Amino acid sequence: MGDITPEMLLRAYSMGIFPMSEHRNDPEIFWVDPKRRGVFPIKDFHISRSLARRIRRTDYRIALNGDFEAVVDGCADRSDTWINSEIRGLYAALHDRGQAHSLEVWQDDKLMGGVYGVVLGAAFFGESMFSRMRDASKIALAYLTTHLERSGFTLFDTQFITPHLSSLGAVEISRAQYQADLANAIRVPADIRGHPLPSVYDVVQRRTQTS
Repeated sequence: MGDITPEMLLRAYSMGIFPMSEHRNDPEIFWVDPKRRGVFPIKDFHISRSLARRIRRTDYRIALNGDFEAVVDGCADRSDTWINSEIRGLYAALHDRGQAHSLEVWQDDKLMGGVYGVVLGAAFFGESMFSRMRDASKIALAYLTTHLERSGFTLFDTQFITPHLSSLGAVEISRAQYQADLANAIRVPADIRGHPLPSVYDVVQRRTQTS
């Protein structure tokens, strides 16, 4: 495959396609278009009682784009990863353009977890997440889904579905349904940086509203 530009990558996302590599040392990139797609219904993120208790502890702080590249590196810091050097560089380029963002969990100035993804219109394409403390990625997702809802987003793409994501409210939809939702979302303006991040109360309050 020839060199991929940030413009090509955004075009692929607009068509429902995303890149992966077999592993970090594989220079090849392939495109993925799943028959079944994982998505978070943004208003229906599931916050369990135990997660709500963890969120209320507030021995952490949340940041948006505090250290985007460190989040990507944290996601790639595992024995088996699809994030090779070219993919990492492409997401860094999208971040520089304001079209890729990270939401992070910090504790004592140490990055403990986070999630990152790409934005087009009112669609957020979640790429990966990681944790270095218990429930850090869940906390990040709870804040992120709350923030996306408040910021006018209508689609949160998780790409694939896993038991872990299902336990948090993610569902699987057909390719046709995803394409329809995607087409609508990318036409709607939304600004992930246009609103302050939600408070602990804002996040936990959603649990009582959706229970």
